[in-house]
Amino acid sequence: MSKATKRKHVTKEVLDEFILPTENQQVVRVTAGRGNNLHEVETAQNEKFLVSMPTRFRKNVWIKRGDYVLVEPIEEGEKVKAEIVTILYKEQIKYIQDEGKWPSEFGVKGGSQDEGIPADMLPPSDDEDGELTVVNANRRHIATYEEESEEDSSESEEER
Repeated sequence: MSKATKRKHVTKEVLDEFILPTENQQVVRVTAGRGNNLHEVETAQNEKFLVSMPTRFRKNVWIKRGDYVLVEPIEEGEKVKAEIVTILYKEQIKYIQDEGKWPSEFGVKGGSQDEGIPADMLPPSDDEDGELTVVNANRRHIATYEEESEEDSSESEEER
């Protein structure tokens, strides 16, 4: 099987398969990537441990911090305690929630909610309207000054 065919089949399996966690599997949230196909995850009970990504997912499917995955424990692991069974996307999460198997500690994700950055995470702005604006930290801020006209400066001197 060529690499492209394998990638196509693995991607289709991950996106289209709707599975429920069994009694020894659990849903966890990815908190960080630790390298070497290891990821730090957090359970619904706030327990943190490392999980490994199986060979079939490597270089075919990507996960990031905040994603949910279904894991199965492995017996021989001291530091690495589980292996990823599947990556859960919106449709799979909704299916697990509808079946009542979603951990209540992770909360229910609503589809109507704005997927952007929460307002309390945005930096404060200097707008007079009170609306928040996002400042691009990658750009240098150059202060601009407006010069007063001669009429304005003579009026301010007379007021003193």
